[in-house]
Amino acid sequence: MRISTSSVAQIVDYLIIGSGVAGLTFARNVAPHGSTLILTKKSRAESNSNYAQGGIAGVMDENDDVHLHMEDTLIAGAGICKEDAVKTLVTEGPDRIRELIDLGAQFNMIEDEHGAHHLALGREGGHSRNRIVHAVDRTGYECERALLSAVKDMPNLEILENYFVIDLLVRNVDGKRRCVGAIAINTQNGKLYAFLARIVMLSTGGCGRLYLHTTNPEIATGDGVAMAWNAGAVISNMEFIQFHPTCLYHTKGDSFLISEAVRGEGGILRTLDGATFMHKYHPLAELAPRDIVARAIHAERIKKGDPCVVLDITHLDDDFIRERFPTIYQQCLDYGIDITKEPIPVVPAAHYMCGGVKADLNGCTTLEGLYAAGEVSCTGVHGANRLASNSLLEAMVWGHRSAMHVISSPPSPLPKNIPLEDIQLSAKMAPLNDIRSMRNELRHHMNDLVGIVRTDKDLAKAEELLNSMETTVSRWLNDYAPHPELFELRNMVTLSELIVKSAIARRESRGLHYNLDCMKRDDINWHKDTELINEDA
Repeated sequence: MRISTSSVAQIVDYLIIGSGVAGLTFARNVAPHGSTLILTKKSRAESNSNYAQGGIAGVMDENDDVHLHMEDTLIAGAGICKEDAVKTLVTEGPDRIRELIDLGAQFNMIEDEHGAHHLALGREGGHSRNRIVHAVDRTGYECERALLSAVKDMPNLEILENYFVIDLLVRNVDGKRRCVGAIAINTQNGKLYAFLARIVMLSTGGCGRLYLHTTNPEIATGDGVAMAWNAGAVISNMEFIQFHPTCLYHTKGDSFLISEAVRGEGGILRTLDGATFMHKYHPLAELAPRDIVARAIHAERIKKGDPCVVLDITHLDDDFIRERFPTIYQQCLDYGIDITKEPIPVVPAAHYMCGGVKADLNGCTTLEGLYAAGEVSCTGVHGANRLASNSLLEAMVWGHRSAMHVISSPPSPLPKNIPLEDIQLSAKMAPLNDIRSMRNELRHHMNDLVGIVRTDKDLAKAEELLNSMETTVSRWLNDYAPHPELFELRNMVTLSELIVKSAIARRESRGLHYNLDCMKRDDINWHKDTELINEDA
């Protein structure tokens, strides 16, 4: 369903949807060149970026090399990373980290024997060197804090909170389809507003809330990819959903991430009977790439019939644990787990979307006027599996590159009198209990049928169930008044369908897509992206 309105709230040069690291990086750079507006569905600090614990990967030490970082990324990506994108990431990344430091980001430092201070660089799975810049275990929060502080007083920049964007506005301009803005619901008053812009930047984050167990916040429902799909942009590699190997397993609370850095500092994975197992799956053991660790945990749980495994750091110094992982220590303590004395129960959980809206080296999507950066995009950096701590780096690099491209190639002005239909909307209230029930049902289906290990039978069943859900949601959209939870459910169903379609299409197992009915990696027929195009847009 497409909704438009004759009420234009604002006309700006740059409209940014989402207030994470990618969107804020873009905003900080374009605001001096034109009016800039950020729309965010919750508060400005609520984003996937804010919850990133581990760190930012970057070559910041003389003993490291960008070619090694590139090689590690390509290996983790299982053969379908785009080398030019990876090269861009690792070569430009260090400058973006230095910019954050100049903006006031406080990262962990160490003092050498001469009294000089240097970045304390950690190591995570898949990395051949210590290159992870971190702010204890709240790196994303610190990046977000520094960027929000940098933009808060910029004269050309405005941030509107509690605006849920439901659709992109696409019109024919000079014979071409062009994104000219977006339609949003103000979640405080329930009204619809149109925002027009010369350039629209999608930086809406991921879709972890499609799954029962996830490290993502409530807002991560895949809205950006869904609205780009509905607008006709090409979507790539949606079968590659990264499950973080270690998420707290606890029956009395919501899941939260146990950072990769815990294993990087020497954490050991064990089954519930105390046996180690990672040495059986990869030479790097606990430091293996995430897809391998997640599948290993899954296999051990199935083999032993256990609900979880444990991550043990009790052999490390107590004071070190509390100082290095203060957030994790306190959160676990809140659930009665003292990680200095007992191992942490963990399970894999949906964490990161390696596919998304297809974007080039400048962040341009296949739809004119629309850019994408951060987790919502598919730049080719991550391939079939993201290397740890490359996500914040990609958000900063592509947020910056997109801004530089827009500044160097200014978009043409919007045509006057862009047509906006005024549609008569139903006054009937949306059935929120039914919407929430279906949302919960969808998350269970995705967890059971489209998880770490897949089969053709499960994917076919998921497709059938999602088709039925889509029919019901489409009817609700036509019968009831617009409501954020209804559109959020629409987006979740759309994203789930795209993941399933992509998974069915890829007839091999590669990286994060592991299908028991086609186990071998096929570099002859499938050394390529899975691309989906909405012919009905």
